[in-house]
Parts: sequence; structure tokens; C-alpha cells
Amino acid sequence: MLLIKNARLITMAGVNYDNGYILCDEGKIIDIGQECAGLEEKYDIKAATVIDAHGNYVLPGYIDAHCHIGLWEDSVGFEGEDGNEMTDPVTPQLRAIDGIYHKDRSFAEALESGVTTVVTGPGSANVIGGQFAALKTYGRRIEEMILREPVAMKIAFGENPKTVYSEKRQMPTTRMATAALLRENFMKAKEYKQMLDDYKNNPDENDKPEYDIKMEALIKVINGELPVKAHAHRSDDILTALRIAKEFNLRVTIEHCTEGHLIKDILAEENVPVIVGPLLTDRSKIELRNQSLKAPGILAKAGIKVAIMTDHPCVPIQYLSLSAAMAVREGMPEEEALKAITINAASITGIDDRVGSLEVGKDADIIILDGHPFELRTKVLTTIINGNIVYERKDND
Repeated sequence: MLLIKNARLITMAGVNYDNGYILCDEGKIIDIGQECAGLEEKYDIKAATVIDAHGNYVLPGYIDAHCHIGLWEDSVGFEGEDGNEMTDPVTPQLRAIDGIYHKDRSFAEALESGVTTVVTGPGSANVIGGQFAALKTYGRRIEEMILREPVAMKIAFGENPKTVYSEKRQMPTTRMATAALLRENFMKAKEYKQMLDDYKNNPDENDKPEYDIKMEALIKVINGELPVKAHAHRSDDILTALRIAKEFNLRVTIEHCTEGHLIKDILAEENVPVIVGPLLTDRSKIELRNQSLKAPGILAKAGIKVAIMTDHPCVPIQYLSLSAAMAVREGMPEEEALKAITINAASITGIDDRVGSLEVGKDADIIILDGHPFELRTKVLTTIINGNIVYERKDND
């Protein structure tokens, strides 16, 4: 059992506490409120580990809703690059968990900066890149870190797949071909599913289709069980992603959404959530020419649900909260920026039943800060995952 008391609690659940407490047991939050007098009458807390927050800020752990941590290992190069299988533009069968190096030091840096959950997966070289996973940032092995897997299917529009496969003189070399490959494979998945259903319903009259690992992976997508994370920077690519999602009745989130603020009215009408970023990079390619730190605020003010990503390693994961702070500086409401790296990030990626806010029943993923989350000099003092203290800042750190 773990008790944090005398905390300035920001719960991201609509209620905050100036002198609050939070009680955790068996990895979950079991009680939360203002002042902790009388807790001994409700719970046996004699053996509890007690942390006196001394008036410091206590928040839910930060969530990076889109990154590639563990798939591009820090300071390694080719041997540690496992995020893009650039031999086939359609690879839905690939699973992030099979490529992640869980001992990559970026996970330790995530803990030190208060990031307790990451949604990580394949890059954007392929039209269909593979399956993302939601992981905690601490564990002895991937199986201990998994929060949900798979959590989404990665698809990509625009410059990246065009560039990769034009060099190979292979489809797609145009945006038309990218869209065509998506339609082709979603239609194949529908037909494959129909054949499986026909065989299941009447095995005497129908043959069982030959096993197809790609189509097996895509069935969850066309069934609406697994959302697609649509990599799209330019406004035309964002609109193509929405068009195809409508055609196949797919659940979709727009990833990067660099020019989303230019079509904010359409995104608001379509009620599609967006994950914006990376924000702290140069405009390294043509698709980024309209990149702006003002974009998250413009989108949020238009009524669109916004999360902020690092796209690690494009922006190192320890700068997630800095990215949100910069968005605040450029006009994003402070509360919306906090949501963008906590509850919105969880909701958009479908893991808000477990993380993203401090509420009874949710995972005890908690961070203690010595100042306001968006103050440049603020340090993370303690990081807690599943009720366990996994990082404590030393005086000389």
C-alpha cells in the first residue's frame, strides 16, 4: 500500500486538491481526496509506504501518444533501427513488441521526465506499417510493460512511402498509389473475412481460406476493433485519410496533423481526434513547411480533441512536457496542454480506462514535481508506475 499526502493534486478528472492525498494498493488507486485525516478508520495503512509531498505538484504520469521508443535505439545506428521494414509497402502483420529493445536508455529518460506510458510502433516508410503497442516505461521484459497490444494499426500517407519506394522503383511512387494500396488491402481483408465467416457458418459447403497473416492482422481493422493511426502531415493527405476511413468505416486518428490547423473546420465537423507533433524540430522536409507551435492551440480552440507527441526519437521523449509548454506559450490553453499529455492522450489511444487521470480504479501511475508542470526549471522528484516507485531524483541529479 502506498499513501501520498500533503500534495497539490492535479487529477485531470475535473477535481483538484490543494492539500490532497492519494492512496494506492495492488497497483491501483483506491482513494483520493482532500486531506487524509481519518484514513486510518477506513483502511489498514499501518504498513503503508508514506510519501509526504510537502505541497509539491502530483499528477498522473505523462503519456506519449505516438513515438517509436525502443525501435530506434539511442546512440546505436543501423543495428538498433527496427522500426521500418522497407522491403514491402504493406506489412500489417508486424508487431512493435517484437522489435522493441526494452533496455534502451530512453526508457530510463522517460521515467526521469515523468513519462509513464508510451504508445510506440512502426515508422512511416510503409503504406501499412504494422501494429502499435501501449507500454508502461518500466519493466523487466516487454510482457511486464504491455498495457494494451495491439493498440492501433499504423498507416502512412504522403512523402515518406513515396520517397522510400520511388528509390526502389516500386509502387507507391504517387499519392494515388498509396490510396490504391490501402483500398486494395482493405478490400482483400473484407473478402478474406467473408470467406472465413462462410466456412465457419457452413464448413460442408465452403472451403477454409488459406491462412494469410496480413489479412488476419487487418480483420481487426475492418471490424472496427483496432483503430488506424494515419500518418498525415499535409492537408490533402489528412483529407485522403478521412476519405478512406469513411469508405471502410474505420476508426481513425490523424497523426502529426501538421497542416490540420489549416482545415480545422473540417476536422471539427468530422469529430476526428488528432495527435500533433513533433513540435520541436526543424522543417526538414516539404510536408513540414507549415509546421507551427500555434497549431495545437488552434485545433483545441476549434473543439478538436488534441494530444501532443514527441515522435521519439525525432524529439527525445524527455521533452514531451516541454513540447506541451511551448504550445501553451503559443496560445494553447494550459488545461488543454496538460490534457494533451495525459487524459486526451489516453482517450485518443483507447487506454483511458487504465491511465491518464488520477481516479479510483485506475492504474497508480503518478508523478511528483517540485514545481508547475510547465515551468522550465521544474524537476520530476518521483515517478510511480503500478503503485511502485520506479524513479526517485537524488539531490545531486
